[in-house]
Amino acid sequence: MIVAELKPIDEIAESISHFKKVAIVACGGCVSICLTGGANNADALARELAHPRHYQSLPPVFDTTTIQRQCEKDFVNAFLNIPPDADAILSLACGAGVQTVAEAMETLPVIPALNTSFLGSLDAPGIWREKCQGCGNCLLAFTGGICPVSRCAKHLLNGPCGGSKNGKCEIGEDTDCAWQLIIDRLKVLGRLDEYEKLFPLKDWSTDRGKGPRVQGVDRTKT
Repeated sequence: MIVAELKPIDEIAESISHFKKVAIVACGGCVSICLTGGANNADALARELAHPRHYQSLPPVFDTTTIQRQCEKDFVNAFLNIPPDADAILSLACGAGVQTVAEAMETLPVIPALNTSFLGSLDAPGIWREKCQGCGNCLLAFTGGICPVSRCAKHLLNGPCGGSKNGKCEIGEDTDCAWQLIIDRLKVLGRLDEYEKLFPLKDWSTDRGKGPRVQGVDRTKT
């Protein structure tokens, strides 16, 4: 799941301060689950941003709406309903959603209200932990299902580095050593002998080596 955090209110207020009417668009996808991008968050943000203390002149007027998935062009084109007098969109979506909405808008500026943080999973109520970098060359089959690219602070493919202590990373006692987790997991699975195999240099061309990645098949051409 994609996780995002609300930008500082002062930063958001400054970015919209020169507009008269702003449409705040919530996203019903990933960012609604992590409680930053859903309809309730849009309403709460509108109430906060309407306060005059954030501006040197009159605050903008706000209107809120929700689209189920801002990252899908079909959803945006079919369901995005922006008031005709709005002169800007404040998007509560991940970076992909903001860009998709921006592509659909010919004249309206689209401003992000969130900072996209990472791909994570829910470890406990309200706690998401980063577990994937989307590198396009998954190693989980060889590491007991624990990703060293995202969970090792040094992204080591052959570890541990020697700086870990008592199963914790040297960057902080709250951070598990990913390679200790991998070793423990391989031991439980009876595959500890696989730990002795050295990973070759990783093919990073599937990550960002060829620029922005495109996935899927264009069904309009088949």
